[in-house]
Parts: sequence; C-alpha cells; structure tokens
Amino acid sequence: MKNEAKPRVYDILAKAFAQEDVRTCFALLGDANMNWAARLSEQGCRMVYVRHEHCALAAAMAYARKNRDVGVATVTCGPGVTQLITALPAAVRAHLPLVVFAGEAPLKSGWYNQEIDQAPLITATGAAYHRLHMPERMPVAVRDAFLQARRERRPVVIGIPFDLQARPWDGPADLPRPSHKLLPRPSPIPPHPDDVAGAAQLVAGAERVVVLAGLGAVEAGAGAACRALAAKTGGLLSTTLPARGLFHADPFCIGISGSFTPEAGLEYLAQADLIIAVGCSLAYHAGGGGQLWPKAKMLQIDIDPVAVSQGQEVARHHLRADARLGVEALTAALPARDRSWRSDAMAVRIRDAKPDSHVFEIEPGLLDPRRVVEALEETLPQDWEMVNSGGHCSWFFAQMPSRPQEKFLTIREFGAIGNGISFAMGVAAARPDRTVVLFDGDGSLMMHVQELETIKRHRLNILIVVMNDGAYGSELHKLRSEGMPEDGSVFGYCDFAGIARGFGLQGMTFKNLDDLPKRVAEFAASGGAAVWDFHVSNKVVSPTIRRAHPHPAKERG
Repeated sequence: MKNEAKPRVYDILAKAFAQEDVRTCFALLGDANMNWAARLSEQGCRMVYVRHEHCALAAAMAYARKNRDVGVATVTCGPGVTQLITALPAAVRAHLPLVVFAGEAPLKSGWYNQEIDQAPLITATGAAYHRLHMPERMPVAVRDAFLQARRERRPVVIGIPFDLQARPWDGPADLPRPSHKLLPRPSPIPPHPDDVAGAAQLVAGAERVVVLAGLGAVEAGAGAACRALAAKTGGLLSTTLPARGLFHADPFCIGISGSFTPEAGLEYLAQADLIIAVGCSLAYHAGGGGQLWPKAKMLQIDIDPVAVSQGQEVARHHLRADARLGVEALTAALPARDRSWRSDAMAVRIRDAKPDSHVFEIEPGLLDPRRVVEALEETLPQDWEMVNSGGHCSWFFAQMPSRPQEKFLTIREFGAIGNGISFAMGVAAARPDRTVVLFDGDGSLMMHVQELETIKRHRLNILIVVMNDGAYGSELHKLRSEGMPEDGSVFGYCDFAGIARGFGLQGMTFKNLDDLPKRVAEFAASGGAAVWDFHVSNKVVSPTIRRAHPHPAKERG
C-alpha cells in the first residue's frame, strides 16, 4: 500500500476524539490544528468556529457546565495557545473538565516563528499539559486526557507537533476503549452514623439555622433534601452564586449568600447561629469574608470537607458524605421541633423586599439598572436560558428570584470580564432548541464583540442584554469612593444597536422600559439574535461595591 493511501495521524486522532462522544468542538484554526479539525468535522462533530481563541475555550467551559460533561476546544500552536491563558485559570477554579487539542511547532524545523515552550504557560494556570510526540501512542494519550479531565475536573491541554500529525499512520488499527467506558462509577458516599449523631446534636441546639447549598448539592440532586432539612429545623435556605435558583420556589429562600446577597438575606444571615453548608467549596466570596454570619457556627456536609478555604477558617464541624445522603441522614436523625425561626411575616418580607432599596438620583434619559432587571424578570419567558457575565452589572442581573438554577448560568471564579458572549455561545450550542439570554456590561461585551459575527454565522439564538453605563462600572465606583480621577474608567455610551446591525443582527436601544413587553413578544416570535442596549445611570452603585468601598455622601438613602 502506498503511503498516500494510508490514513494520516490526524485521521486517527480525529477518530479518537469522536470515540469519546465529542459532538461539539469550539475552534479557531491554524496550521497546527486545521487538518485534524477538518477530519473531526467529517466524523459528525459540530464545529463552532469562533473569532478568538479565548472564546473557543470559554464557550467550551459553559458547554461543559451546562451538559455536565467534557467540553472540547482546539487552537493552533504558539499564539493560539497563549490566547488561552486568561480562560484556563477560570476553568480550573470552576472545576470544569475540558480537553483542548493544541498544536505544537513542527519537530523537523530548526526554527519556527510560532514556537514557544507551551507547557509552563499551561501548567502555571493549574491546567495539565501533555506533549504527544510518539504517534503510535497518541490514541491512548487522547483517551487518558479525557480520563484525567473527567476524574480531576480540570482542563487538559494536549500539544501535538503538526508535522507528526501529517505522517502516515503506522500504528494499530483498533482504538483503545474510550474514557467513558473505563471511568469508575462510584456510588454516593453515605455518612458514618457517629458523624450523623454529632451533627444532629449540633443542629438540635441551634435556634436560627440557614441551609446553604452549593453546586455539590445541585450535582447530587440534594435540593429537595435541603428543603426538607430547612423545614424540619424551622430554618431558611440560601445558595452560593453558581447554585442560585436552586430554591427559587421556596418562600423561605433568602437568595444568594456572599457578595450578591440581597438586603433581606443580609439581615437574616446576620441573625443566624448555624450555617449548614451543603456541597459548597466555602469560597471567600460565598461568605463575605466571614462577615455575613458573625454569630453562626458552621457545619459542612461534603465528600471532601475542609477547615480552611482561601485564607479563612470556614468550618469546625463536618459531616463527610454525599450531599443528598448526608442531608437525608441528618434530617432523619433530628428530633421534632416545637420552635421555628420561620413566620408568615418573614415569608412576606422575603417575597416583597427589594434586593436593594437604596435611593439614587437617576439622570433624565437614563435608567436605573435595578428597574431594568425587574422589568426583564417580569417579561422574559420562563423557559429561556439565562447567562450572567461578570463585572459591576452582574450583581443586578443575579437578582432574578423566579429563575431556576438549571436555566441560569454563572461562571466567575477568576473575576474576569469579557467572557459573557463566549458563555452564551456555549450554552446555545448545548441547548440548540432554546433561546439564550446573555446579561452583560458594555465594557465586557466590547472585549469580544467580534463574536457577534460567530453568532450570526452559526445562527445561534441569542438575545444579548447590555447594561450600558458608559464605563467600567466597578473601577469607576472604586475611584469615586477614593476621590480619584475617573479617567480611564469612563468611555461614554457607544451605539451597540448600530454595532449589532453592522454584524447583521437586530439592534435596539432602550432609554425607557415602556415597550419592553412588546419587544420581548416580537423577539420570541421571530427568534434569531439581537443586541438590546439599555442606557443606565452610572450613579447607581451595587451593594457589593458600597460595602467594600464606602462612597462620599452624594447618595441619599
């Protein structure tokens, strides 16, 4: 057989990825990945071709979170890899399993202008990097990359020199068994009876209990169990930011705990004497740096409980168990109570209280971002998928209490803005039959506005809602609080509607909310993609910024 008739290494690599049930790949092509990507597409994988490498990885992050499976992206070597460095730490900290097919410079070249030592860059972010330099072993190495991503829940980047990819395949004809057929399926971990008894004694002595659920509770299906525990203790419910909406229908849910806690939630957390954290990593921002519940002890229910997290002591009492099994065992062990923190008046306050009642003077022709969110909460259909970006505006968008967790995605562990449009594309790829709504800020959207063309080309059904305050809001308010010049944080109100139309999308500017129900109905009927630009006042400061950076007395409240 002539070499020309043989499959190439990139053919076998594409088949190895296809065998891992890779059905969507986010890609930006270059010399070191384009042949492999073309073959993967021929294997039936949907390729979403983005305009920036960062966006390929960020979209794969949202796809992985939404589908609870490995997200896949591909970039070329050198500059393609360096563009990943902001997204990778976010994926690592969010515990998202990803596999990235990255090329490497050709081994046969004595010099190549895009050559760089890629491994140290990748490992510095906390991701894993594997050099694949032996063609015969590459299919096994691909399988192992998927195994590692699934088991460790972090990104794995594989680097393959593109001259090796182009060689005729001389290895075995059969591929190794895929990772999803090898990965152990451990059963949920039940709690030890002695630990349950100790936890029950602690809970029985508490008067004001808050059950705080994180993504571990979501993944374990522990929502109903947490509600039952809170009901039996007469306590309240809360969630971390990524798990927001898990208890959206419960009248005693006080919302998010942490930097995004609404007013009533802050009041009740300050009164709590026991926090039961279920499936939470107990990150710094989830507890307000330890200031949100100064009177409370903490009991953590988790398969990997910790005493110290991100520089602070978080829990002295632990119950090692699967979130659902641990909560169910604890609830069963508790005696009946003749007292309750709950009351009808409390339920009414939780239902009717504004997330933030502070009064600001709004300039004519501009909107209060809090009123924008209230109007969107009332008018957007319940079955639409929501994506919240980062930055100052994200506090306001998080206050949508009717939206369930499974339809509201937030990933912000690295604190970077500019990811929203990529996350929306990832969700749209994972839920092609749904309308996706992206909530973003003007500064964040501008960072990757080129992806509007990707949305148009791939016919993604995405409505982008821009909270446009003409500035980098967080920086502006921090500078103002310190009496510093605002230069560099204020840019003015650019015409996002015009930009959208330039990319072939619908575009609309909102300076009042009167027509919003009509516009939502029209978009629901037409579908497609659009950018809605809401001009809001930059005088409105989120409670998070107000607490951390007290402002001079220009506001009244």
